[in-house]
Amino acid sequence: MSRISVRGFAVASATAVTTVGAVVGVASGDTQPSNDNFEVTAADTTLLADIPAGQQAQVQTASLTQQADAQAYAADVTAKKSAEESARLQAAKDAKSKKEAAEAKAEAEAEAKAKAEAEAKEREEEKQAAASRSATRDASSFSAKSSYTVAEVQAMARQMVPGDQFQCFSNIVNHESTWNYQASNPSSGAYGLVQALPGSKMSSAGADWQTNPATQIKWGLNYMDERYGSPCGAWSFWQANHWY
Repeated sequence: MSRISVRGFAVASATAVTTVGAVVGVASGDTQPSNDNFEVTAADTTLLADIPAGQQAQVQTASLTQQADAQAYAADVTAKKSAEESARLQAAKDAKSKKEAAEAKAEAEAEAKAKAEAEAKEREEEKQAAASRSATRDASSFSAKSSYTVAEVQAMARQMVPGDQFQCFSNIVNHESTWNYQASNPSSGAYGLVQALPGSKMSSAGADWQTNPATQIKWGLNYMDERYGSPCGAWSFWQANHWY
């Protein structure tokens, strides 16, 4: 049986046994203890042989218990570190999800706000357009004359056509008749400012369709609204087809 020197207690073993605390084993006989890891002094060294036989088992049990406690402590430390790392990763994941949710919410709110503003703007434009239409003068409000200059005809159109549609109306009239209310196309029968085909169609707006620019403007505006939705709709079609 080998003799084992330990600091505080001895463990019986055929070879050196490492324990929690400072355990130094001597492989055999009276060989001096190794100084690799621990230093054992004569004052605190207890020989297994010096321990009563009845207590040697208790010493061995105490050693094994300390080893088990050390292993359990190490396991607890590892488990704690693992739990802390898991908690950190989960917190980072939760923070990321929260951030993404906040960004999505902000984006949705921005889209909703933009949509509401666009709808409000559209309603306001419709309101203004309606006000503009209601403010336009009817053909009957102009006094009849024997003849009209281009400037006079254009002034009539400005008062009859909604402001946001006037330029489109003007573009069509300029291409069709250069603002000549008596313009006539002998080959097709088209007549007037908007070159109604045939010209007699304009009688639905007034019996004086041949001589009154206001009557022709009234008919042309109604035609563009009914067929294309507006003078600008008619102008878009005219640009693509060179007729309307």
